[in-house]
Amino acid sequence: MSTDNLLAPLDPFAGVPDKRYEVKAADLLKPGTGGLLRWRRQATNAPIVQVEDAYITGTFDLRAANLNFLFRFERCRFEHPPDVREANLLGLVFRKCWLPGLKARNMRSRNDVRLIRSVVEVEDDDNELDETTIQRGDDRERGKPNAAVNLTDAVIEGSVVLTRTTISHPRGKAIQADRLVVTGALLAYRMVAHGEVRIPGLRAGGNVNFSGATLNNKDGFALNGNGLHIGGSLLCEVDNYGPPSQRQRFSANGILYLPSATVDSDIVFREARLVANQTGPIVVDAWKSNDPYLDPRPAFVADRLKVDGNLELSDGLQAVGTLRMVNARIGGSLRLAGAEITVKRGEHAPFYDRALHLDGSTIGGDIEATSLRVPSGQLRLSDITVGGNLLAWNSMLLHPDRDVFSARRAKIAGNLQLTDATLEGTLRLQGVEVGGSVNLFGTRLSEPGKRSTSSFSLDVRTARIGRDLMLTEDKDRQFLAEGGVNLDGAQIARRVDLSGAQLGSLPEYGIALDASDVTADEFTLAPKEPPVGRLVLRRAHCGTLADNEELWDATGGIELEDFRYDALKKKIALDDDKALDHRIALLRKAMGGYRPGPYDQLAAMLRASGNEEHASTVALRKQQFRYEALARGFKVFGPGVRLWSWLQRSMVGYGYRPVRALGWLLTLLVLGSLWFGFGTDSCVNERSSDPTTQVLAKGSRCVVNNQDTGIQWNPVIYTADLLVPIVDFGNKSRWYMHGVDKWVAAGFTASGWILASTVAAGVSRMLRRDN
Repeated sequence: MSTDNLLAPLDPFAGVPDKRYEVKAADLLKPGTGGLLRWRRQATNAPIVQVEDAYITGTFDLRAANLNFLFRFERCRFEHPPDVREANLLGLVFRKCWLPGLKARNMRSRNDVRLIRSVVEVEDDDNELDETTIQRGDDRERGKPNAAVNLTDAVIEGSVVLTRTTISHPRGKAIQADRLVVTGALLAYRMVAHGEVRIPGLRAGGNVNFSGATLNNKDGFALNGNGLHIGGSLLCEVDNYGPPSQRQRFSANGILYLPSATVDSDIVFREARLVANQTGPIVVDAWKSNDPYLDPRPAFVADRLKVDGNLELSDGLQAVGTLRMVNARIGGSLRLAGAEITVKRGEHAPFYDRALHLDGSTIGGDIEATSLRVPSGQLRLSDITVGGNLLAWNSMLLHPDRDVFSARRAKIAGNLQLTDATLEGTLRLQGVEVGGSVNLFGTRLSEPGKRSTSSFSLDVRTARIGRDLMLTEDKDRQFLAEGGVNLDGAQIARRVDLSGAQLGSLPEYGIALDASDVTADEFTLAPKEPPVGRLVLRRAHCGTLADNEELWDATGGIELEDFRYDALKKKIALDDDKALDHRIALLRKAMGGYRPGPYDQLAAMLRASGNEEHASTVALRKQQFRYEALARGFKVFGPGVRLWSWLQRSMVGYGYRPVRALGWLLTLLVLGSLWFGFGTDSCVNERSSDPTTQVLAKGSRCVVNNQDTGIQWNPVIYTADLLVPIVDFGNKSRWYMHGVDKWVAAGFTASGWILASTVAAGVSRMLRRDN
């Protein structure tokens, strides 16, 4: 029905209308037979009661009515909230209407319930809405309601449509629909709500769509969907209806609270704006705690969320407050591409400044965070499981002096991609398991978090990586780790690559790269410039080592104890003595002191590749450096140590050049033979005329015992008898020597003993090495 047809259409939003538009609610109802209500309805046979352009005064009361009619109100204004509690209706529609509230608790509708382009506004002094929701304050009796629209426990066998409707309650909830059952969809395109939208326990058969909606509840829940179950998708994205200039994004000023929610398809927040008050009061009493795992000022809470499809928080999404999804289960992908998340930086521990909190969650597909922007806050992804890849190239994550990205013990089936990213703070990947590669091409890590024991820009300790760890430059963009890289105990199946990297360290720790106990098929340690700090390669092992000059020029040197590599990528040719000398010089310079292990490793590698000669050269130089170190340590006895070292090196090459002993022996034999062969002794003339003496001249020399008449002088045999200790050829004690010859003979005997001692020492060392 409508009022006088001569009247202009009513504008229900312009305040109390003219009396001519007034229709009393009681006049819409006439008593009928059997106590039932008789309705004024349109002249057709359709079961529709339509009221247009009316100001309905009094209370429109259908409480507990059971009527087979659809009620449609268009351009109507109500003096008091319509009351359809416990009613059983065919349907209910308000189009372009103004209502001071709607009481629909426990109602049942066999078709849609619609509020389209309407306004539901509760005035500050309205005391009639005391049956909608429970107040926590002490100013009202517990159990009394306080919401503009009450659909608690209602059953709608169709859809609930709230398109372009504005619902306001200045001191309560805009909507309360606890345990609402909707067999169709809940459609709230461009709805504006001032006050909490409360739908915990909602059961919707189709989509729940808030695209383009604006939810305002600054210091509370903008949307409370605890435990809801949606058979379709939850859509809170931009509404593209109309020309491009009229596009409207979803906006929530308050917390989106969806713990234990279940969505059978996707959750979409593309281009949404989510804002939680970062300076106001904490909403929930339980959050007033020192528990470091809480997030007291979140923009989105979805702990234990279960989504069969994708969760899209992407494509221009802006969030002020934590996005918290702890122990969530996402069947598809989690998309954060192009999003921006900001939280207030904490000043005191626990800091409560996480931008994204995903601890313990499982994502069946990828985490797509390409071009993600976090101007302030931490990404915490500890103990998550990702069935696909974690992709965050070109992202900007800023949380200086703290952990900016923490994914401890995360399990990622595919790749972890952080190409061309910019991070301020520590990237902590301790204990991660990655089935593919960890790619940080061109990533720049600065201002790492500082701890009492150590500090690094990148922490990949005890990680398990199925393919490569790439810390390399990307075109003209270097990989930078301002505070160094910690790979302690990591296991990489294929390659660790630092080609073109720039490694620094904090002055208080001084470690640019800690690769202790790392295992990989190949190490490519070729930074673009010398690392600033110390490199630690203790107990690391690789199949192939590729390096460059800059690596060995690290300002803090290199620790190489028990560092093992099976081959050099750039092999040392059998005839390239210069290359070998250069590598030995690099080793000695980098260590800054004597360490035997690195030389043994180099020698073992050369020997295994068939380069025995160069392996012996390395071992010889190792012994030389050893004696030099001993000489510096002994101080007073240093010259003696150096002399003994020189003798061993020159005579037998510390046992690695045994041919030198033969050369020395032959040289001394020739010299002795010449000396004693061409020399004469004065005893020949003096003793030959005196038959009483024991000395008897025999050619150019004299025998000591004149009874040795059968012995013949031979300078070669005599010299050999002097040089060879222990063994006696029967010459050195029978020939008479005095004067210079006596001292020369003594010198040859001493040389023989020295030569024998050095040969014995060298042979024993060689035997120990072979064993």
